[in-house]
Amino acid sequence: MPDDAERPIAPRRLFGRSKGKALRKHQTELVSDLLPELSLDLSGPLDPATLFAEPMRETRLEIGFGGGEHLIEAADKEPDVGFIGCEPFVNGVARLLSQIEKRGLKNIKLHRGDAIEAVDRLPDASLSRVYLFYPDPWPKRRQRKRRFVSEDALGRLARVMKKSAELRFATDIDDYAAWTLARVNESPDFQWTAQAPADWLVPWQGWTRTKYEGKAIAAGRKPVYLSFMRG
Repeated sequence: MPDDAERPIAPRRLFGRSKGKALRKHQTELVSDLLPELSLDLSGPLDPATLFAEPMRETRLEIGFGGGEHLIEAADKEPDVGFIGCEPFVNGVARLLSQIEKRGLKNIKLHRGDAIEAVDRLPDASLSRVYLFYPDPWPKRRQRKRRFVSEDALGRLARVMKKSAELRFATDIDDYAAWTLARVNESPDFQWTAQAPADWLVPWQGWTRTKYEGKAIAAGRKPVYLSFMRG
């Protein structure tokens, strides 16, 4: 039987919008011209060692990078780390492309679509860290099956994460935090590393506040920052 990276990708249904307001002229040009240069080729297995023009000391993945605020700062601070960013919303992709062009970064690859499509093309134990910040909470009970965090998704991530690799998760929705902790607790692959309240109430060192997080705090919602280690 072929391994996961060789199997045809089974498309999953993504919910929510893929496009907002009309893009500006240069943003449209970036999506047309620069995005294809940076996009992952998912026609076959991905090899992190050959994704970037120069060798990278490790590879990380950000799932649903939104406007790209965290991803662009992380990539700028650590140019020897390769970053894969996945986001279906074209407006967020266009904003990130503008920053990549402005800063001349060479250590970001992109997939405009479902992150699992990229995950399933990666080899075993190839990622050192995964970021999942403020995913859509799908708050209604009938919508919760749409949440990214699930037994299946955690299993797929576990396959491509190295031993002791870190999964970082942030949310401002109490129910989604509890949902995630419950599923991690049931997972044989991940452990919650918190030892004290500061471990989930204080963001990680070097944290970049996103536009969404700023709105959540202004609205009175308190984010939590959860770290899980791949066992």
